[in-house]
Amino acid sequence: MPVAGGTTSGFLTVWLRRSNTRASVLHHTQTVLVELALTDGTAASLPADAMASAPRLSVEFPTVQLRHSAAPPHVVASVWHHPDFDPWPFDVSIDELARDSFTLRVDTPAFALAALTRCQRHVGRRNAHSGTPLFTRILDAHRALHDVDKPLVRADYNHALDVWQWLLRLDPDASPETQISALFHDIERLASESEARIEHLAPDYQQFKDAHAHKGAEIASAVLAANGVDVQTRMRVAALVARHERPSDDPELALLNDADALSFFSLNSPGYASYFGPEQTRKKVAYTWNRMTPRARAKLDGVWLKNEVRTFLEELKEV
Repeated sequence: MPVAGGTTSGFLTVWLRRSNTRASVLHHTQTVLVELALTDGTAASLPADAMASAPRLSVEFPTVQLRHSAAPPHVVASVWHHPDFDPWPFDVSIDELARDSFTLRVDTPAFALAALTRCQRHVGRRNAHSGTPLFTRILDAHRALHDVDKPLVRADYNHALDVWQWLLRLDPDASPETQISALFHDIERLASESEARIEHLAPDYQQFKDAHAHKGAEIASAVLAANGVDVQTRMRVAALVARHERPSDDPELALLNDADALSFFSLNSPGYASYFGPEQTRKKVAYTWNRMTPRARAKLDGVWLKNEVRTFLEELKEV
């Protein structure tokens, strides 16, 4: 059933299909978002060049195609923009729907990019470097580490997949080392923050984040070694994970930092604000914004943000 406030025109539908020929990102059967259906309340056919009218969608999500649909929406943009909206139940429902083929319907075409971004962990986009049996084995090993029945672990797992997908949006040719680093960059949280977050208690926040990164590099290297990854790749992944909490001139590290920061805003920031409150959220927004390159900052105009997070961002932009 549609959320209260839905209409019957201008709908946008995202179709996700399961492919059993690729390994699972979330549930051991790869769920791939392949179509975006626009509905205007008529039976009119979608123009053949419809994607040309949405160039940013085609660039950001080249594997997603447009089509028509006449079904009512699951997501109503006006509800998402309400100050009290909590996206966590929606995220959980999407994770459950992604166990099989399903359709996500959004009521506002202008909200397409934000809706797709929120669900992009289920796109499962890969490139030539990650479309290999070894990378599939790495994905499965990474998934096996996470008890997603724990809310904070589920959030971290979803974040890892989301960072990976952001990475490929920023650089479609991203190296295998950078993609693996995206998956494992926060793996240390399984040891320190699976039951409760503690970062806000650290007397020195940067020191806490650096220790988190270095411990995560050790864990990542051990997991990769156990799954047959060569020494050179392990060393590069460990170096990227160990330094991912610091700005860098290393292009791959800057790419990882940008993807991580974008995922904080697009996926994690609503839950962060609810969990930590405004004072800590303002600090986290500033910390994350200051890590981002202009390339990543430019992507934020297509991201749905809670009002308070957007307010904190606007304050930073004015400085």
